[in-house]
Amino acid sequence: MRRLEYVDNGDYFIEREDLKWSKFRDLPPEELLEHIRANVFPFIKNLHDPHEPFSMAMDNAVFLIDKPTLLKEAIEVIDEIYKDIDSQKDAGQHFQDTPGDLYEHLLKATSEAGKNGQFRTPRHIIQMMCEIADPDVGDRICDVTCGTGGFLVGAYQHILSKYSSSKYIEEDENGLKRSLKGDLLSIQQFVELKSNTFFGFDIDPTMIRIGLMNMIMHGITEPRITRVDTLSEAFDVSQSVANASTPVAVAPPFLYTTPDLSDEQYSIILANPPFTGRIDKSTLSKKLQKVDTSQSELLFLHRIIRMLKTNGRAAVIIPEGVLFGTSNAQKYTRETLLKDCCLNAVISMPSGVFYPYTGVKTSIIVFTKKELGSTVYHTDKVWFYGMDGDGYSLDTNRKKLKENPLPIVSRSYKTRESSIIQDRKGKYFYVPIDEIQKQSLNLSFNQYKEFVYEAQEHEPPGELLARIIELEKSILNDLTNLSTLL
Repeated sequence: MRRLEYVDNGDYFIEREDLKWSKFRDLPPEELLEHIRANVFPFIKNLHDPHEPFSMAMDNAVFLIDKPTLLKEAIEVIDEIYKDIDSQKDAGQHFQDTPGDLYEHLLKATSEAGKNGQFRTPRHIIQMMCEIADPDVGDRICDVTCGTGGFLVGAYQHILSKYSSSKYIEEDENGLKRSLKGDLLSIQQFVELKSNTFFGFDIDPTMIRIGLMNMIMHGITEPRITRVDTLSEAFDVSQSVANASTPVAVAPPFLYTTPDLSDEQYSIILANPPFTGRIDKSTLSKKLQKVDTSQSELLFLHRIIRMLKTNGRAAVIIPEGVLFGTSNAQKYTRETLLKDCCLNAVISMPSGVFYPYTGVKTSIIVFTKKELGSTVYHTDKVWFYGMDGDGYSLDTNRKKLKENPLPIVSRSYKTRESSIIQDRKGKYFYVPIDEIQKQSLNLSFNQYKEFVYEAQEHEPPGELLARIIELEKSILNDLTNLSTLL
C-alpha cells in the first residue's frame, strides 16, 4: 500500500497516525519541532516515486525553521487559514486556491509581486477562461508558466463541475455554476485526471513546489510540473526526451537524433505568461528565433501555438499592446495567430483587473490551432467582446460588487455563432478578416467598436457665470468673517 492516497471524501489516507496534522499540531513546541524535522518533513519530501516531478522538486528542499516557538506559531496560523477556508465555503465559495492566495500575500509582504512581469491571475478570471476553453476528460492540459498551478486546478475543477449531477451544482459568488463532486466520472476517468492530464512548467523552484503541493491538495495526486524555461532550447530537448517512446540521444549543444517531440503535445493550453519581460537570446529556442524579439509575451504566444495539437484550443491573457503594436515582431505574431490558428475571440478586459500590482490593460485571446507555418488565413472572422468590469472594484481595494458579469461573458462566447450582431455599438460583434487585414491586422477591440456620442445638456454660459460669481461672493464673505474673528 502506498503511504499516501487520496480518497473519495477529499481526505488523505496516511498509514502512520503520528504523521497526521490532527495528531502532531498540539504537541509542545520543542517536541513538535523535533517530530516535524525528523519525521513529517522527510515524509513530505518522499510522497511519490523518486523519479516523479514532486519528489524531484523536493529533492534539495531543506526545513529551515529552527525555533520551536516560531514553528508553533506557524502551525496556529495555518489552522486559522483553514478556518477561513471553511468560512468561505459557508459563504458559497468552494473553489479556493489557498496556496496561491498565501503566496500572493507573501509577495505583497516582500515587495516581490510584479517583478519580471509576473502576476498571479485572479481566481474568478481563471474560472471564466476555463468556461470558455472548456477542457474535458481525455484532454492533455498545459500551462507554460504555471506558477502556483491556478489554471491547472481551475481546469480540473471545471471538469468536475461538468461531470457532476445537477443536484450537486451550486452557484459561487461570481455567479458561475460549480461542483466538486464529479459523480458522473468513472473510476478510470478519475485515475486519468489525477495522474496524466495536467502539465505545467515554470523556472522558479519555489513556484514549482507550491504548484505541486497545491495540485496535490486539490486531489491531483500525480501532477506533472517541471522546472524548465519553456522559451529555451533546453525545453525542446527535455520534452523530446520525455515524450519519446525510445531513448533519445542527446549531446551538447542540445542535439537530438529523433524527430522533435516537443511540439503538438497538448489539446488545451491556459496561460497568463509574464509580460514586459526580456529574455536572454543566447538561450532562446532555435524555433523561436524567427520572431526576432526579446519580448516574452510575443515569444510565449509562438511557443503556445507550437505546443498545441492540431485543433487544440488555447485561452491566453496578453497585454493590450500585442493587439495593435506596430513592431515587426508584433505584426508577425498577429499574422501567425490569424493564419496558423483560427482566432476565435478577443475579450478586452478593463484596466484594474491586476490591481494592486499593475494597471496594465489586458485581453484574453481564444484560438484554435490549425496548421503550423500556414501561408493562408485560417481565420475568417474574429469575435470581439468588451468587458466593462469583472465583478470587483477596479481599484487597489478590489472589493466584490453585486454585479456578476463573468457568466454573461462566458454565455455570450458560447452562443456567439447563433447571435451574430452587425451593430458594433454593443459589447460584442464580429469583424471579418478582410477588414482586419485593411487595418494592418489590428486586433484591438477599440479599433472596431463604434462609440456613440451622446450630447450633454448644459445651462447657458451666462447662468453658469452668474452662479460662479455668487459662489465667489459667498466665499469672500466667509473669509471676511473669519478674519474678523482672528
